[in-house]
Amino acid sequence: MGDSNSSTDMRRLHTNEIELGLVEAVQQHISRNIVAAKPVSQRRLDWEHWRPRWLREMIAEAVGVYFYVFPGIGAIAALTINKADAAYGSLLQVGFAFALGIAFAIITCAPVSGGHFNPAVTLSLAIWQGFPWKKVPRYIFAQIFGSFLAGLMMVGLYWQQLSAFADATLAAGGSLTGPGSPASTLCSFPLPSQSLGHLFLIEWFVDAYIGILIWACLDPANPFVSPSMAPFAIGLVYAANIWAYADITISTNLARDLGTRMVAAIFYGRGAFTYHSYSWIAILVNLPATIFATGFYEFVMRDSLKKIAAGHASHEDGDDGLARHLTKTGTATTRSVPAMEQGYTTATDHAVKNV
Repeated sequence: MGDSNSSTDMRRLHTNEIELGLVEAVQQHISRNIVAAKPVSQRRLDWEHWRPRWLREMIAEAVGVYFYVFPGIGAIAALTINKADAAYGSLLQVGFAFALGIAFAIITCAPVSGGHFNPAVTLSLAIWQGFPWKKVPRYIFAQIFGSFLAGLMMVGLYWQQLSAFADATLAAGGSLTGPGSPASTLCSFPLPSQSLGHLFLIEWFVDAYIGILIWACLDPANPFVSPSMAPFAIGLVYAANIWAYADITISTNLARDLGTRMVAAIFYGRGAFTYHSYSWIAILVNLPATIFATGFYEFVMRDSLKKIAAGHASHEDGDDGLARHLTKTGTATTRSVPAMEQGYTTATDHAVKNV
């Protein structure tokens, strides 16, 4: 008869039910019978009520950055250490490692903290979207700490290979910091011939590009990005810019660069920060670039009335304020849009309705 406990478990008597596990996700999409989960105990509810929300958010931000940085720098290490053997890595693999790491980080941790994983995103949300300023310092600290942990973990796992690589580099008269060095597995270094002005412009435009795409993915009025696709879209915009500009040198994220650069300084010396006077570009430029890009989206591309009409926002003075605005501007709630402007959206709506 088997296990007497399982044979009397009334939650598992329906033979057409799917067992608990990853397939629980189908409950969100199609009608299936899933075995009822174990009842939630009062002890668990008490624990979850007791644990501080601020700590959960900080841990989620740190873990998210760890998830994003850990596979990325691992791919860089494989490529750098084994540069003589193309089978061990390429820029394509590095881009995908960061892209998928970002997607996994958002999927895993965004439900808890919002999934910022970048100090520039945190600041932009505080400036444009009302994210509480009191949370900004602890979010940024957690993000840098997550990157620092990822750097330590990668060095620990690759320690044997990195040590041999460092010894070979020194024996050949090379440096432990700089492009192609052991430290470059953790953070970026430009070629000595590259001008700082050129590097500044590259970092600015790459970070602005990424910032606009992130804001487009976060815009609830955007019909082309579903919540399930946003993590991969955001990950791929990072990958696209890595493929395009990483050979010149980019950073894209203060937390990702500063956390791992501190690890590089611990193991390979202060040259991690002083080499070519570049580190300030890698660490700081993405802040103003992202704020500028997200501001551009807010002032030029955002359609707040569409957000309100879709129920994703409200007028600061409530329905009365919205009514006054519509009356003053002569705008209907279902605004007339020229056919050329609404073509793609209409086609998308039609496709969604027929899925």
